[in-house]
Amino acid sequence: MTAVATPPPAGPAPGAAPGTGQEPGTADSAGGGRRSRRGLTPYWLLLPAGLWLAVFFVAPLFYQASTSVQSGSLEEGFRVTWQFSNYTDALGTYGEHFLRSFGYAAVATALCLLIGYPLAYMIAVRAGRWRNLLLVLVIAPFFTSFLIRTLAWKTILSDGGPVVAVLSSLHILDVTGWLGLTGDDRVLATPLAVVCGLTYNFLPFMILPLYSSLERMDTSLLEAARDLYATPSTTFRKVTFPLSLPGVVAGTLLTFIPASGDYINAQLLGSPNEQMVGNAIQKQFLNVLDYPTAAAMSFILMALILIMVSGYLRKAGTEELV
Repeated sequence: MTAVATPPPAGPAPGAAPGTGQEPGTADSAGGGRRSRRGLTPYWLLLPAGLWLAVFFVAPLFYQASTSVQSGSLEEGFRVTWQFSNYTDALGTYGEHFLRSFGYAAVATALCLLIGYPLAYMIAVRAGRWRNLLLVLVIAPFFTSFLIRTLAWKTILSDGGPVVAVLSSLHILDVTGWLGLTGDDRVLATPLAVVCGLTYNFLPFMILPLYSSLERMDTSLLEAARDLYATPSTTFRKVTFPLSLPGVVAGTLLTFIPASGDYINAQLLGSPNEQMVGNAIQKQFLNVLDYPTAAAMSFILMALILIMVSGYLRKAGTEELV
């Protein structure tokens, strides 16, 4: 009989991945494609927020910058003439408003820190089962309009109200009048009223970052300080406050920045002598209709705040703001 040659079994093509019928490099290219798509996922997730910022922040910012160097009038129209004198004129005319705004904001921020730190510490460390209730009470003012809350303070500080009567009977108004914070035995329409309104309205912005920082603090470090015979003041100065510094920095920034540009409190609780830069910008935009000057004032305010915040962060010496 004639032997029939049996062909050898078909093996993988040279260079093909063993155990697969794919062409060489197919698996690597598919895996690389998946890795590439996974690498682009964070950017796709950031795209909506990036578009939102581009449309509602970056574009208006460029438009505002263009407006700040324009000249003209509402009747003739405004056009870009690169009139940088708008900045020097605005700073020279409203320099007092800038100083007043930053002064009020700094005092309100300091008061928020003095009031908010003990409260945040008590909620984070001592509140126990009452913690959630106290946090709700801190956040509760946000459920009411900012304008309504400020109008309520106008009623509280009215001339015939109980607050003024108590302060007058204790002769506190004599001291605040000597300091220039009040006048004519009244609180409303004085710098003290504006500062009180700013402090109340922005106090939650100070308490919440402080609470977040103190709540994460390792309380065993406080026990270790007591075991080493540290006094309560030394423990606070050497342990508690340094550990809460990120919350202090975040809280002061969240309070100072919006307070500097606020105009509602000065409008409702103050007089023309207590007007802040926000009131001047609003007047230029809505009443005088001098858009270039208003835009220049807005950019000056942003630049000054940026400079002060940068210096403050450098001086604070903390980078842990989260």
